[in-house]
Amino acid sequence: MSVSEDSNPLRARTALVLPGGGARGAFQVGVLKALAELLPKGTPNPFGIISGTSAGAVNSVVLASKARRFKLAIAELERVWAAFRCHHVYRSDNLSMLRSSMHWLLAIVMGGFLVGMPKSLLDNSPLRALLSRNVRFPRIRNAIESGWLEAVVVTAAGYGSARSVAFFEAAARHDEWSRTRRVGRATALNLDHVMASVAVPMIFPPVRIAGEYFGDGAMRQATPLSPAVHLGADRILVIGIRDETADKPPDRMDPDPLPSFAQIAGYMLDTLFMEGLYSDLERLTRINQLIDSVPKVSEQGSLSKMRPIDTMLIVPSEDLRVVAERYRMELPFAIRALLSGVGGRSKGESRLLSFLLFERAYTQELIRLGYRDAMRVKDQLLAFATGKPVPRLFAPDWIRRDLSTFGDLQRASGTGWPAF
Repeated sequence: MSVSEDSNPLRARTALVLPGGGARGAFQVGVLKALAELLPKGTPNPFGIISGTSAGAVNSVVLASKARRFKLAIAELERVWAAFRCHHVYRSDNLSMLRSSMHWLLAIVMGGFLVGMPKSLLDNSPLRALLSRNVRFPRIRNAIESGWLEAVVVTAAGYGSARSVAFFEAAARHDEWSRTRRVGRATALNLDHVMASVAVPMIFPPVRIAGEYFGDGAMRQATPLSPAVHLGADRILVIGIRDETADKPPDRMDPDPLPSFAQIAGYMLDTLFMEGLYSDLERLTRINQLIDSVPKVSEQGSLSKMRPIDTMLIVPSEDLRVVAERYRMELPFAIRALLSGVGGRSKGESRLLSFLLFERAYTQELIRLGYRDAMRVKDQLLAFATGKPVPRLFAPDWIRRDLSTFGDLQRASGTGWPAF
């Protein structure tokens, strides 16, 4: 089957963006499970462009490799995520953790002499083995050539070049791009690209691709929506992994204690995975407002080449730190000991826990949460995925309030959806 015979222009313009978030990526599976149930039986992948970072990159390549049968792809994702144990992702046995701890201790004390500096805190070779068994990368090219998929993107950060690199496999008509500190590089995706994208700094080891070492794609990803935009999307579904509403400020009469290492590490991961998304939404909203405010007959120059982009954002309705804390004891003893050693039970340590808790009780709970949150907006989600008229931005109330100064966010083809 050729692209021209089956390619769906509507599908090619709809993108799915899956940010990173470690174990929190299970929430994305729940949302996609709901969408799969809403779509008619036998529906192929509804997203022409799929862009993922870190854990989102894992979900992205699985979806892309099974683009012809969307429900089957989601069922495969759910099967893996619902059965996760920490040892499927990183070595968590007592002996491995003892070796890692001693290696770090000796390297610090000896200044790198006698023993080399460790590559990372945790060894994620089990994840590489798991993905090697479950993802057939040549099927991505088959999906593109058959018209089930337009492009798939896996983003990683280059340590040598200090650039965000969007590795993409796409139809031949798509060109590479280059901007300050970020580039799009056409390639045949493989396991190394995914392992590079999930290589959280310090926690998982970097991966060498074409002579350069790469780490987690969120590190340099100031504009996480841009790969989908470069590849032609005019509507983007984003499945985030946390609610951005701020915590309550500390009581002056009961000030917070000095933050622990675990609290700082969790804070850094939180920032790493989500900081760019909301600023990117703000920029997108400003551009949409500018385009919508100019009559079509008045568009000239570069403005005539710009297009409005509709965005739908789904994020957890519950604080995943609180959810993770309920399942703390599911962690292997060695990992619990490590977390206690670097942070005890200090406030904020559950943030780091929520990223590393690859245990089925927790991931199953996140899948259920994602499913419930998606079903609360099932009509809007289905309309968005099937190309029906949508507003410029459909997002939780707190995002709409932040962006309300940028104009009418409901404007689009006479459609007005309620916020959620």
